[in-house]
Amino acid sequence: MKKTYMSDLYSKYAEKPWSETFQLVRRCMDKTRTDPKPCEPVMRCQQKLNEALNVASVNAMMTRLEMIAKQKGLGSHRSPTETACYLTADLFYLEVLLLPGGGVQDVKVAQHGEAPESNSALCQLLRMKKFKEFSVKLDDLASLYNIPGDSDTKIKVYASLQHLQKDLLKISNLPRRLIESDVHVDMVLNGRIGNFVPCREGNPMSIQYYIRPSDVLMEMFCPGEGSRGQVAMVVVGASSTTHMLQMESHILTPPQFDSLGFPVFRPMSEVKTESLPAFFLLKLQPPVPTLNSFIQQMNQITDVTPEADLQVEPLFQLIKQLSLTEKTCESMCDEEASHFHVTLPDAELHSYVFGGAEWKCDLWKGALIHAVPFTHPAHVPALLELLRHQSVINALLASCITRHEQQPGLTYELNCEVLPESAFSFSVTFSLLDSDSLAVLLVSVLDCRQVKCRLLMADLVDPSLDDYISRVLTRCMSIPITMRAIWRRIASLRPPAPQFPEPVCALMAEGSPSVAPHSAVESFPVTLPTALLSPEPMEEDGPSPPSHYVMSVAAAPAVDGANTDAVANPSPCASMSVYSHWGTSSLPAELI
Repeated sequence: MKKTYMSDLYSKYAEKPWSETFQLVRRCMDKTRTDPKPCEPVMRCQQKLNEALNVASVNAMMTRLEMIAKQKGLGSHRSPTETACYLTADLFYLEVLLLPGGGVQDVKVAQHGEAPESNSALCQLLRMKKFKEFSVKLDDLASLYNIPGDSDTKIKVYASLQHLQKDLLKISNLPRRLIESDVHVDMVLNGRIGNFVPCREGNPMSIQYYIRPSDVLMEMFCPGEGSRGQVAMVVVGASSTTHMLQMESHILTPPQFDSLGFPVFRPMSEVKTESLPAFFLLKLQPPVPTLNSFIQQMNQITDVTPEADLQVEPLFQLIKQLSLTEKTCESMCDEEASHFHVTLPDAELHSYVFGGAEWKCDLWKGALIHAVPFTHPAHVPALLELLRHQSVINALLASCITRHEQQPGLTYELNCEVLPESAFSFSVTFSLLDSDSLAVLLVSVLDCRQVKCRLLMADLVDPSLDDYISRVLTRCMSIPITMRAIWRRIASLRPPAPQFPEPVCALMAEGSPSVAPHSAVESFPVTLPTALLSPEPMEEDGPSPPSHYVMSVAAAPAVDGANTDAVANPSPCASMSVYSHWGTSSLPAELI
């Protein structure tokens, strides 16, 4: 009987177009039901019909917009002339103006109490029929009012968010000393609140607070393809308890400054506030693996405890999960230790091993943070400093993590083991050149602008080597690049291979028992490029071949003459003199 019923349905609708079938489903959806929640099976059916239909008419575009509105919990209606579709919420609405063929003429966003403004980003997404991306943008817009309560409460929270924006903009515009030559990089890394972008076109406030040197280089060589670094969206979040939120500016007029150059804030008793069931949020994109000690400091700064329970894991595991694809990460999770190989230009291979048991110590456990709550504009600079500090640690460890596992058949120039030490410090153990002894590089991340290194090895001949390594690592934020620089520096400090006269060489060739036949080629410096052994700076030797890049430096006087002054440029960002050799070679994908 079921087969007969389905056969009747197939025969009834076999010759009917998709549009008529879709209209039938839509009429069923609009019928009054005792249950106010939409029927999930019918919603899924309607969504599949939407995706199957080609949006080539005004009616098809309006139907798709109405479906998106229903999925996001928004209202929707058409204009009397059916040339515009409105997506509505309590405190904002979107007006989509349509062309006769179903194209989009304009998209306007009207925030509470403000006139409608054209939104080029939303308009472009609809013109390209990227409806999923359009839905994500709607979520960002709705996050400005993402709190429970009546319209009066939402209006007060939105007003408080506007006052917060004015205070953050004042802090961002305060005069300060320029540290980096690149103004944008300097604002991101050294600005009091990073690169602050106020709310516009329906997009929330955003703060770019950290960027890696590799991101700077990628943006330089391939604009638009590199990562924009670490970004925090400033939105509001619902809270189970009430918090005192500002209803006017906290900054004195005219502004006064403390010893660190930050504005002096008025006492809470002198500022108009409202007790509201909400707080402000730094919504982190991407989420940041954060040590427990930093999480505790954040809670002390804001006096707001995150309401969601955090899942505590070893920091290394969190960074690995965020750096690698889900499939690759699952294949490595069963192993107690993780082995990676990093490929540098010239096919130089490094092996990096992370011991699983060692990274499970309490000092190096943390959680993946998606958002940080706060209630006062003075919290933002302090929170961003902690996030920058954590981002530096994550960038250094992530530079050793790739999608390539260690392979037994490969020969590695360097075999390293990365282990945690004290708080905010870790070690890299590696073997010395032509020796069975080991050396240890101790890396201490004091804060987001100070990375100190100490090389522990026998017969250290250069006392300034620690400072040199610290400058290299601060510039490139990459353990493999730094290890390559150490390897070459040690090789350049070694005495050259002994040169024997021809009679002695002939005698050795006859089989002298005191000298091994291969001893003449054991000295590593003989195999190095001549540019490395030159007493003159590399920049004066003419164009460098692609094999010399980043920190391929010459003797100690030449390095001191390069742009590696830690006082003039202490921030961990790209330096053009350091990265100049990447301009003539391809950017290594493994370091991005």
